[in-house]
Amino acid sequence: MSQDFSIFRKLMPKNISFSAITRTMLDKWLLTEPDNPAPADAVFSTILPQMSVKMRLTLFTIYGSDPKNWHMKALRHSGFVSRILNINSIFADNYLRDFKDQRYLEDAVIPRLVQVVQSQQPSMELVKTRLFGVNVGYDRVLIPQKNSNGPEWILSASYGQFLLSEPQFSERLDVTDEGIVQLLIEGSTAKEIAAELNVSHRTVEHRIDRLKERYGARNTVHLVAMLVTAQAEKMANR
Repeated sequence: MSQDFSIFRKLMPKNISFSAITRTMLDKWLLTEPDNPAPADAVFSTILPQMSVKMRLTLFTIYGSDPKNWHMKALRHSGFVSRILNINSIFADNYLRDFKDQRYLEDAVIPRLVQVVQSQQPSMELVKTRLFGVNVGYDRVLIPQKNSNGPEWILSASYGQFLLSEPQFSERLDVTDEGIVQLLIEGSTAKEIAAELNVSHRTVEHRIDRLKERYGARNTVHLVAMLVTAQAEKMANR
């Protein structure tokens, strides 16, 4: 039985890196010809079983020149679950004009879709933007159909990096709290922070609990994520 199971495991498709997924899709795309436009599955069909839970594959079908009339369809939903945003629900099959956060589309999606349609060349980038007020980051590759008459579809493969909600509290911190915040962001434990600031372990834990209440964080990990977001926002606005 164990031998049979071992053979079964070897036969199962394995997740591979996003860069490898991207290379496979681009290699297949390079083999297509503008005078004989290929369907989208000629590019993506082999990679679906290899995509990890943080990867998502979307097909944009192009209707006319107005991107708001284009349609997006999930070819593979992300398996990543977050309490902050339900990504699969947000990116349900829909026309872009019906997407609920139009600012996100206009800032982070439509300009790049238009660019790859016009150039008929892929685009790869790390996207850092906001979706429904939440800071999001993801790697994305856009691959347009090669077509002498203009692309009829675009494939969008993405790999989620972070979802960070904004702090609910922005009051100025005292010196001790600022030190705790900085050391938390650097990955220090409560005991290490206590030693560094020359205060008791209990004092640090009490202050961390108070920070969680003030920021509306559910736990210490959530607090750190919110603090990192706040710090990134400050740096971006300088």
